[in-house]
Amino acid sequence: MRSAAVFWQFTLSKVQFRTKPSPRNNHSLSTPYKPGSVTAGAVFAGALLLSSATQAQSSRRLSLPEALKIAVANNRDIRHTRIERAVTEANIDEKKELRLPEVDFHASYARITDLTEYRHGLGDKVVTHTIPVIADLTGSAKMPLYTGGKIRYAILKARQQDEIASLAVLKTENDVKMEATELFFKAYQMMELDKLLQEHIREEEDRLAEVRSFKAHGTVTRNEVLRAELQLSDMHLSRTTNRSNTEIVLHDLHTLLEMPEEISLELDTAHLLESTLPIEDMHSYLQAALAKDEMRISEKMEAVSETEQRIARAAYLPNIHLFTSYGFNYPNYMFFPPDPYLYTLGRVGVEATYSLSNLYKNKTRTHIARLRTEAQHMQTGVVKNRVMDNVFKHHAELNDLLETIPVKEKAVTQATENYRIVKLKYLHQLALITEMLDADNALLQARFDLLTARINVTVKHRRLLYASGQLP
Repeated sequence: MRSAAVFWQFTLSKVQFRTKPSPRNNHSLSTPYKPGSVTAGAVFAGALLLSSATQAQSSRRLSLPEALKIAVANNRDIRHTRIERAVTEANIDEKKELRLPEVDFHASYARITDLTEYRHGLGDKVVTHTIPVIADLTGSAKMPLYTGGKIRYAILKARQQDEIASLAVLKTENDVKMEATELFFKAYQMMELDKLLQEHIREEEDRLAEVRSFKAHGTVTRNEVLRAELQLSDMHLSRTTNRSNTEIVLHDLHTLLEMPEEISLELDTAHLLESTLPIEDMHSYLQAALAKDEMRISEKMEAVSETEQRIARAAYLPNIHLFTSYGFNYPNYMFFPPDPYLYTLGRVGVEATYSLSNLYKNKTRTHIARLRTEAQHMQTGVVKNRVMDNVFKHHAELNDLLETIPVKEKAVTQATENYRIVKLKYLHQLALITEMLDADNALLQARFDLLTARINVTVKHRRLLYASGQLP
């Protein structure tokens, strides 16, 4: 015979989270009355406390679709990825601006000394008087005509990174929605367990009254009364623990949804468990998984590494720029001796540069880029295998859970009938109190197992949709 304490320890272990309950401060708004005059400040403080208490008691009732909608709108992780997406969009514009000309402005003013020439050593010097002031005011522009594809590939890379950021937003939304779904169903499971416990507590209270009545007539011993009292105490303790765990889960859901602190959550669980689930064959889920956000991100990262490889190879090619300049200069050093006049001079032309050092320096860069492309290609294969394995695992587990539902339903029917028979025997003094308690625990366990199985089927179906990239 399994004791009630062991039974509840086993049952509650199924619904507990690995989170520590946050400390709660129980503050009372009541203060001891002391005779004396009531000041206006005391009245104001009391009104303020009453207003705060009323505000703290506000609640919001949410269904699962509403909770998911709020999570997508408020969650900080999702908002962070959206900001990252905005950064990548701005990065595209920045790379496009590389095509625009670079316009510079230069101005200078200096005092210069006379020119001294040493024709036959330091002892033979000739001093030439110069104009002591030199100044210029020049504007110039330079625009790339050909860069070997560096700018084009830079823009392409920025667009690919923007697509990755967009997929990252979608992936984060799906992750948050899946986490919110699991928390919602976990809270629902605990709330249903609380209803079962409350129902069985009422039955245990009635049974304890019957046992005490039997004891008063001398038909049962004190030991049976103690067993009934212990069973009732264990159920009260289990319900207290379950309600504490429910508060923890609701707090986690509250944090995930980024709800205001003064609003408490109430879950609308009507029609939460679907009667029939649209389950398809394995092949359709595997085919859909190929377009999962995780797979597409890995493929886009592979494309980015290929673009980086092209950028590295473009360093072998020359750069051609169109340039122009126009400026005011003083004095005129185009002649010698210089003329003390202000003059203007403009230029326009084409400039070509080629880096000879890249012929030997760029080999390492292109080799590294090629290795990174190969590594990312392998990583794409790893991600694909992981996604396919997850789809296969969740599909198989869902089928197993579906097969357990009829077994759990039959177990509830059998436990109910067993409880009825044992209770009838006990009322006729044909069964012991221990048999009655075991039958009651078996019925409660069977009902809870059926509820857990139905919830697990729904959650596992959503987990399968998540794994295959079809989460609504």
